[in-house]
Amino acid sequence: MAKLTKQFVCQSCGTVYGKWAGQCDACGEWNSIVEEVPQAPTPGGLAKGGTHKGRAIHLTDLQGESTELPRYISGIGEFDRATGGGLVPGSAVLVGGDPGIGKSTILLQAVSKLAAKKVPTLYISGEEATAQVQMRARRLGLETSPVHLGAETNLRDILATLEAIPNLAVAVIDSIQTVYADSLESAPGTVAQVRACSQELIRFAKRSGVVVIIVGHVTKDGQIAGPRVLEHMVDTVLYFEGERGHQFRILRAVKNRFGGTDEIGVFEMTDLGLQEVPNPSAMFLGSRKSDVSGAAVFAGMEGTRPVLMEIQALVAPSMLGTPRRAVVGWDSGRLAMIMAVLDARCGLGLGGHDVYLNVAGGLKVTEPAADLAVAAALLSSLSGKPLSSDTVVFGEISLSGEIRAVTHAAQRLKEAEKLGFSRAILPANLKGVTSDVDRSTVEHIQDLADRIMTKD
Repeated sequence: MAKLTKQFVCQSCGTVYGKWAGQCDACGEWNSIVEEVPQAPTPGGLAKGGTHKGRAIHLTDLQGESTELPRYISGIGEFDRATGGGLVPGSAVLVGGDPGIGKSTILLQAVSKLAAKKVPTLYISGEEATAQVQMRARRLGLETSPVHLGAETNLRDILATLEAIPNLAVAVIDSIQTVYADSLESAPGTVAQVRACSQELIRFAKRSGVVVIIVGHVTKDGQIAGPRVLEHMVDTVLYFEGERGHQFRILRAVKNRFGGTDEIGVFEMTDLGLQEVPNPSAMFLGSRKSDVSGAAVFAGMEGTRPVLMEIQALVAPSMLGTPRRAVVGWDSGRLAMIMAVLDARCGLGLGGHDVYLNVAGGLKVTEPAADLAVAAALLSSLSGKPLSSDTVVFGEISLSGEIRAVTHAAQRLKEAEKLGFSRAILPANLKGVTSDVDRSTVEHIQDLADRIMTKD
């Protein structure tokens, strides 16, 4: 048998090198390359000289009959919304988030709700002892839920336990970075271990029809630790977002083979765990003041849900050679583009000012429809003139300064009207939109600047 050669693998991105290096050329991380021994090839497998011959698979056409699998509904509305309407049997779900953000709490609440509905569930913790999980359950008032609980990190023992529980429906593995396969020499949490353990758990889910929920740590960049191929292996990827010092938590679906992406579930951290927020717009705008300049209410879309949020801006003269730019909850590159358009098309001279931008409530906005609201907040802060408290803003800004139409305008206006907003600043080229909200249309960024800067 040929001797196995060692290889060096980056623990951040999974790139393989022939020798050790201090920095990974692929992802730029320092001190992330670790020596690993590759797994031996299976004798008689697909390698040259193997004796096993593959079998032809059964083929069908697109008109074949298929049954719609029933979903497991936890009863936590925001959790079910993020998963696309419930957990699909045989699916693999990856849940990621910062340490202490509430991943274990929300999953313990979800499996407890399912167990109360006579759905056999299992919670395996690799980071905490069973006594610690039981303490959390008592604090959350879930100690009477018939959830099977265990603490183990050996993959072989975990799979044996999954096979032993009759009619098991949902299993949680918390977390994948603590699980190890004894057939590999590398330490738990390395790329090889994460990939191998995840593959075995996913294979079990597909074979048995059990929903396997895998908890994954995230890196400092907010990505799932380990190889990115892990996200391609599972059916659903959920990210738990939010600031640890803030009470709101966002469960965001970035991938879902059984539902829409970019759906969010909004929770509030309380002494009794994570409580769902059925109307997040009212919560995000609950402490808003109406007479403050530099604030604009943006009517956004998170998946299929319209959400109203406040965008805050502060523009102040800078005494530095390079003015500061601080952005929370939005793309800093997008802010630079909006400021460049305001300078070039309106002649405002924002380049010599410090600019601070914040999305209130801990939300992260990615859609271009927030351009107009950001520009309105910047103009309001620069002029010192607040926007009307009953006004919402949305629209996309092009490099030429034109205001472009966005999708789901009717839903945005309906949500605004429901929360008591009577005015809206929006693109002029929207078609087929009917609403009782008083609409002020703008065609160019100069129209918005004139409307705000010349306001009495």
